[in-house]
Amino acid sequence: MRTFIGYLRTYKFFVSIAISMMLIELLIEVFQPFMMSKIIDDGIIAGNMKAMLLWGSILLGTTLLAFIIGIISSFYSAHVSQNFGFDIRQSLYKCVQKMSFHTFSHFQEASLMTRMTNDVTQVQNAVFMGMRIMLRAPLLVFGCMLMAFIINPSLAIYLLIAFPILAVFLGWVMIRNNKLFRLVQDKLDHVNRVMQQSLMSIRLIRVFVRMDHENSRFEQHNQQLRDRTIATLRLAELTMPIVLILVNGCILLVIWVAREQITAGKLVTVGDIVAIVNYAMRISGALSMIAMIVTNISRAAASMDRIDEVFRVAESDNVRTDKDDEHKEPIHKMAGHINFSHVNFSYPNSELKTLQDITFEVAQGEMLAIMGSTGSGKSSLLQLIPRMYEVNQGFITVDHGLITDYSFHQLRSNIGYVPQEVLLFTGTVTENIRWGKRDATMDEVIHAAQMAQIHETIMKLPQGYDTLIGQKGVNLSGGQKQRMSIARALVRKPQILLLDDCTSALDVETENKLLTAIRQLHCTILLVTQKMSSTAMADRILIIDDGRVIAQGRHEELLTCSSLYQKIYQSQSVDRRNDSCQSISSAQLISGR
Repeated sequence: MRTFIGYLRTYKFFVSIAISMMLIELLIEVFQPFMMSKIIDDGIIAGNMKAMLLWGSILLGTTLLAFIIGIISSFYSAHVSQNFGFDIRQSLYKCVQKMSFHTFSHFQEASLMTRMTNDVTQVQNAVFMGMRIMLRAPLLVFGCMLMAFIINPSLAIYLLIAFPILAVFLGWVMIRNNKLFRLVQDKLDHVNRVMQQSLMSIRLIRVFVRMDHENSRFEQHNQQLRDRTIATLRLAELTMPIVLILVNGCILLVIWVAREQITAGKLVTVGDIVAIVNYAMRISGALSMIAMIVTNISRAAASMDRIDEVFRVAESDNVRTDKDDEHKEPIHKMAGHINFSHVNFSYPNSELKTLQDITFEVAQGEMLAIMGSTGSGKSSLLQLIPRMYEVNQGFITVDHGLITDYSFHQLRSNIGYVPQEVLLFTGTVTENIRWGKRDATMDEVIHAAQMAQIHETIMKLPQGYDTLIGQKGVNLSGGQKQRMSIARALVRKPQILLLDDCTSALDVETENKLLTAIRQLHCTILLVTQKMSSTAMADRILIIDDGRVIAQGRHEELLTCSSLYQKIYQSQSVDRRNDSCQSISSAQLISGR
């Protein structure tokens, strides 16, 4: 609720206008049955045309005024609700962007998407309804009851019978619906997750002919969402009939009592009866709206709890975040000297030790190749340098300063990172490379592409650097996507370059050209690789096994002192000889020998 009020306070001026207009509209509506009674008693029954025209003109004029005021109120209510939704959605997105990976792991991606879309929409609709209906409906009930008592207390008293029952019933419905709608939103998370996974893996699904399986899986979660929604709305739909039964019962009671009073000769005018019945009908409509409001408030409250959860988890994030505006903070160029000292690391909510007692040093401008078996912790090691995760023990320094002493912006502005999984964005080739440095000139973009050995390929594309790349680089080969992502990192002219096994799809010749070009940047390079052709070009090599450093040194040194390195070298040498033999054999077949 604090978050809700905090964002709404920004638009308090427009909120006050919307509510003021609503109150004027409400006041007019409350007095309309009274004016109708005057038209009947003082005009029609008394045969007084002047009174009838007077009160009729007042009724018509106030009705038109209420119509205009209602439009103004709706305009400002929509203005506030749309901007409120925009602000919440924007803040949620920024909050997610600034989360540490530790905090981010608390949520599934599909759940965050639901919270930033569907949940925000539910709260946004509640804001609009709050200014147009939520306040109006209970005030209308109170105003109509007050006017009914002013006109004829002996009849109005019977309208109060249903109120205590309705208050208890609607309160129970609100509490119950809050819990049920949270379950509905959780089921919607599951549907979005299955849908997201299926859409991202559509090619794999078709290749493995798993369409029926994925359809069944989606149908299962979709059915769970449908069943939970039906169960929740069933209670919500029962609310309005119960309200109408109680209120209409009171109306019938009022009419019956009025008949008895007229029969007994008591002073009850036709206008009074019409006015009180009219007020009763308006109360009935208002209570019906309240029943609908209770359902919407319950749903919005559940959604607001889910939104608040993101903010609360982000606030409890124990990782220091930037205080300064990243666009105004001057960037300090680092030299690139890196030192790991007895670093231990485990992923959040995991008891497995990913890295244990990691100690090594990389001098400015050196290339360090990192080798190891799958799951040995190579990628995890790289992710600690830009502080995607925080170390559990030990420390990491850059230029002899703890990385925790740098702001995220200062640290990461000096780093170029190429992940193992290639991620390209929908847009042109230029936009994808310039994504690494938004103010890069075209010459810088071309130079980065040339170093990444992708320039000639780009020039062969239909529109060259203006060629549109499909979603996730669907119209590029694996090697082309890798080199594009490398160019994106190189355009930053980083002082520290982290390459996470991003040359796996490149042939040896292209890879050698790439690494030779990168060395000209004179930046510190950490290269995760499984290729001996790459490690041979490195200044030093780090071998990791089961999260521990088991050897480090130059290529020639490890060939003599590391049995694991020797085995890898020998296996790749055999593979290269076999490939050569296969190539010769293929060439002989082609030439007809």
